[in-house]
Amino acid sequence: MSIAAALAGSTTSDSAPPRRAAQRAHLFLLGPGLLYLGLFFLVPVVALLATSLYVPIPGGDVGEYQPAFHWQNYLDALAQFWPAVLRSFWFAFLATVAALLIGYPMAYAIAVRARGRTLLQGLLLVLVVAPFFTSFILRTVAWKQILADDALVVTALHWLRLLPADERLTATPFAVVSGLTYNFLPFMVLPIFAALGRLDARLLEAGADLYASPVTTFRTITWPLSMPGVVAGTLLTFIPAAGDYVNASLLGNNTNTTMVGQVIDARFFKVLDYPTAASLSVVLMVAILALVGVYVRRSGTEDLL
Repeated sequence: MSIAAALAGSTTSDSAPPRRAAQRAHLFLLGPGLLYLGLFFLVPVVALLATSLYVPIPGGDVGEYQPAFHWQNYLDALAQFWPAVLRSFWFAFLATVAALLIGYPMAYAIAVRARGRTLLQGLLLVLVVAPFFTSFILRTVAWKQILADDALVVTALHWLRLLPADERLTATPFAVVSGLTYNFLPFMVLPIFAALGRLDARLLEAGADLYASPVTTFRTITWPLSMPGVVAGTLLTFIPAAGDYVNASLLGNNTNTTMVGQVIDARFFKVLDYPTAASLSVVLMVAILALVGVYVRRSGTEDLL
């Protein structure tokens, strides 16, 4: 054996124990997180899947079910509540688009226009996250008061003839979408702010030096570089909005505004129809995962998955 081969073999054998030790350290560090996810995510999901296939006990009381593999529960649930499922995704889509249209200029102003002015930038960020210091339900109730029939907004719209005298804003899809947009707006602003905060200002200056218009500079430089933040913001807004039931309950609460979250809540805790509630929950989860996967791949940011 040559000296070089002996040295190589010695180096390999010496590095093997540290490598195995590093791998054991990685597993040790991952252990608590994997245990937490297994107990509080995997186990509940498996229980939910099992519950969605339950059938009533023959002759049993209301709310008594037994394990089975009754896949018809999914078809029955969708046949009865498909309008609420579609409405939930539609409201979530509208709220996400509205949050993007409102939140992107806000994030741009904070990250780009206020760059270098630490005090102003910090103040604007505090204003963005300030709603988080108040309860989600209280914020929604406050929004209900803003859109009340005797509130300033409705009174002004009636006076301007923009809203008919016999029309109202509460208990309408507009109120629900407005509440969703308001409550989840920070989830849109913050990821876009983080992406724009890494934007190199010299690229914008280069675009101006090359006689590019502001629109062209935004389309070719700012928007592509902010796409990771846009994708993250839209996902953080759309996913919770699709399963939300607080806004629909407080700002809507009628057949035209019922979302699937309300149906699941009622089936679980009022009607005691656990299989239907679990089936709708699984359908909602699978549909969101499918939509998110398609959206991320179409947006060209597969690394976010």
